[in-house]
Amino acid sequence: MYKLLGSLKTYLKVQDIQTDNAVFRLHNSFTTVLLLTCSLIITATQYVGQPISCIVNGIPTHVVNTFCWIHSTFTMPDAFNRQVGRDVAHPGVANDFDEEDAKKYYTYYQWVCFVLFFQAIACYTPKFLWDKFEGGLMRMIVMGLNITICTREEKEAKRDALLDYLIKHVKRHKLYAMRYWFCEALCFVNIIIQMYMMNRFFDGEFLSYGTRIMQLSDVPQEQRLDPMVYIFPRVTKCIFHKYGSGGSLQKHDSLCILPLNIVNEKTYVFIWFWYMILLCLLLGLLIFRACIFFMPKFRPRLLNARNRMIPMDVCRSLSRRLDIGDWWLIYMLGRNLDPVIYKDVMIEFAKQVEPSKHDRKKDKIRDYDNKNNY
Repeated sequence: MYKLLGSLKTYLKVQDIQTDNAVFRLHNSFTTVLLLTCSLIITATQYVGQPISCIVNGIPTHVVNTFCWIHSTFTMPDAFNRQVGRDVAHPGVANDFDEEDAKKYYTYYQWVCFVLFFQAIACYTPKFLWDKFEGGLMRMIVMGLNITICTREEKEAKRDALLDYLIKHVKRHKLYAMRYWFCEALCFVNIIIQMYMMNRFFDGEFLSYGTRIMQLSDVPQEQRLDPMVYIFPRVTKCIFHKYGSGGSLQKHDSLCILPLNIVNEKTYVFIWFWYMILLCLLLGLLIFRACIFFMPKFRPRLLNARNRMIPMDVCRSLSRRLDIGDWWLIYMLGRNLDPVIYKDVMIEFAKQVEPSKHDRKKDKIRDYDNKNNY
């Protein structure tokens, strides 16, 4: 198992330079590893056994197993409410009496591993796009200042180079911030689409799957309809037709055991709860980003919360003079720089972007003229 899943640990490595948010990483890294792990476990027959095993007389077992795996199996939905051992042999297994409309076919189980794999790719896509958009900018301007083990001269030279970059590139980072926020919004859209597609994949049963499981404890034993057994039946039926020795058509009604569904039901219980949690986190993150974008007075407090050593008046000055892109860049710098160096850079940067007394006087005169002209 360790050899099978060991290669996935590279997706969970701690980043020395952080260019994103913790919720963003939960969606891109953790969820990708989770889905790939589930896909690998489901395809590993040494851990879950053979995916299907059918009972039939007069036909080689492996032929029926292959046929029923390819062509799907079925249950009788009304048989889930009958008593097992007295009315039916297993939940959902009963005589069909050639009533084709009464059957519920299960065609998903041969596709589960592939669906989980493509879901993992969809979850990793926002990170892939952001890495391309970001292009290593944060690593370039940090220049190793997140690690304080360097000489004083080297530290001062790097600090001056960082300050020089910030001054020369004022109001040139709006696209940088917008691209990142687009990738965060893409995570939210991805979860919504995936939940909708999984609901279609399971014939409209997925969205209420976790809720029905939580409500199961309040239902008396004799009235229970286990949603895990209904969506992922352990025993199903399959009909195989062949010609007899005289050329007549023969019908073989087989009983099939699906041990893979025991893994599937637990997998999708966890996925349902995780996706609901992730959906709430991403929604809260988007609301938080909207507050940053539409409420400028909110930004100085966030900047001060990033590093308490920076005076509030410096945070206000930076938030007032910088546009949203530059503000976002220095906000993310606080996550990657040594706190003392970050404080020195921000105080000096505030002095550089703050207009001189002459410029402030000209601004007041211009504002006064504009008001009188109006």
